[in-house]
Amino acid sequence: MPVLYNEALIKEKNKRRLFFLIVSRVILVTVFLGTTIFLDIRKHEFSISQITINFFYISTAAFYFFSVVYIFLFKFIKNLKVNIYLQLIIDIILITFLVGLTDNIQIDYSLFYTLVIIYSVPFLGRNGGLIIASVASTFYAALVGLKYLDLIPFVSSAGYYYNLNIYDVLTNILIHIVSFYVLAFLAGFAVEQEKKTRSLLEEKESDFKQLDLLFRSIIESVYTGVMTVDLNNFIKTFNNAAEEITGISKLEVLDKKMDDIFPEFLPFMNTDIIDKPPKNRNEVLIDGLKGGKLNLGLSVSPLKGRSENQIGNILIFQDLTQITEMEKKLEMNRKMAIIGEMAAGWAHEVRNPLAAITGSIELLNKNLKVEGTNKRLMDIILRSKDQLDSFARDFLLLARSVPEKRESVDLKTVAEEVLEHIKLSSEWKEKIRIEKKLSQNTKAFANKEQVHQIINNLVLNAVQSMEENGALSVGTKTVELDDGVEYAEIKIADTGCGIKKDDLNRVFEPFFTNKTKGTGLGLTIVNHIVDGYNGKIKIKSKENEGTVCYVWLPVK
Repeated sequence: MPVLYNEALIKEKNKRRLFFLIVSRVILVTVFLGTTIFLDIRKHEFSISQITINFFYISTAAFYFFSVVYIFLFKFIKNLKVNIYLQLIIDIILITFLVGLTDNIQIDYSLFYTLVIIYSVPFLGRNGGLIIASVASTFYAALVGLKYLDLIPFVSSAGYYYNLNIYDVLTNILIHIVSFYVLAFLAGFAVEQEKKTRSLLEEKESDFKQLDLLFRSIIESVYTGVMTVDLNNFIKTFNNAAEEITGISKLEVLDKKMDDIFPEFLPFMNTDIIDKPPKNRNEVLIDGLKGGKLNLGLSVSPLKGRSENQIGNILIFQDLTQITEMEKKLEMNRKMAIIGEMAAGWAHEVRNPLAAITGSIELLNKNLKVEGTNKRLMDIILRSKDQLDSFARDFLLLARSVPEKRESVDLKTVAEEVLEHIKLSSEWKEKIRIEKKLSQNTKAFANKEQVHQIINNLVLNAVQSMEENGALSVGTKTVELDDGVEYAEIKIADTGCGIKKDDLNRVFEPFFTNKTKGTGLGLTIVNHIVDGYNGKIKIKSKENEGTVCYVWLPVK
């Protein structure tokens, strides 16, 4: 295919050249016509006969006529080379006729032979140029011989060649023939060199295009955002990864000012920072297309041209949002491990004495009939005992790992049980409205006790966030998330006080709570259990508008 394409390209180029040749010939003949008219007006000053002037007009008309004929030859002679040879030979014949008329004036029209030889080489190559030189030499030698012997009837014998001897005539012929061949050889050499240079240039261009294609393929294939800007901060390139990371298409950013699209990058465009980049990449927060913040790792380097002068900057960035979340999760797990060790030791040392104290207090409360101040003090002791017992139980839940024994747990059944139990809790308010959206056959592959703990903690938080009235929504269903895996979804929503934006990232931290009651371990325990199952948890909340919590557990 490339060979056929090059041949077609060369053929098309030669057609354009041939058309240019015809047009150039017409222009040259027009100039010759103007010269003839000038000579006709002032023929007495140049001693030119009217017959010669008339022959000039005839020659001009012949050139015009054949120029028109050449145009029609395109339709009848499809072979381009034959067409070119025919035109060149006719040109040589007409030039020979013209030279035969002008030996008695001070213009040597034999120079037109050299013009034909020169423009024959680009079409026919060096060998074709030598052939045309041979044809021109033949016609010129025949013309000079015939004129010397006075065998051309319409040319006066008093011409230039009639006054020369045979040696002068032969010398003239030899000089012209040698000059024709030398000119053909030199023109052919120049054209061959030009072809080699063009071929080498095309090869280099092809290599450059392949290298450019490879470079673009690499840039577009890597999952790293690459953006280039000029010295005025206008964005010039924006690869596919940059589109995917930022959620902004190329059409929206190309040739736009970076200050308007990514103003967060501007502090890192300082010359000192670019010239001496730090070992670690910079981190920058930008607004994501879907809301929230994107944490990007950004590197800025100078973009230099061929002469090593700076023509812009290259900005390379990666999405660190997931990495940051993983780092936070790792830190959370580290804290949980410490708390787990503490819980194991604390439970061993405290639970037994706590059990003894609890039993003694309950026995005293049963046998003694306390009233007034003593009764209030006893109630305080009992509440404190319950809080301490709840705190110890939460600690043990944090220390407990995910059970190896798992089963298919029906989420609808567990949710119904939790809702029945929560109505008997002291935290329940009668004006709270329950909305159930529990799908049949939604099952999670987990431990039933821990699933119960997850739903119970989330429902309890929802109830505590609402005042006297509100709506509690509990839903379960099977969904497929972005990772292509099916999960059992638990969705619990409330219309309570919500969570402050600044606190939303801290809700899973141990002991973090804004409630007057509670240990701050409820959501920490939920996150610990979900993480143990390689599940996912997500909380959406707005202050004074309510909270929605999603938990996704594996189905198998």
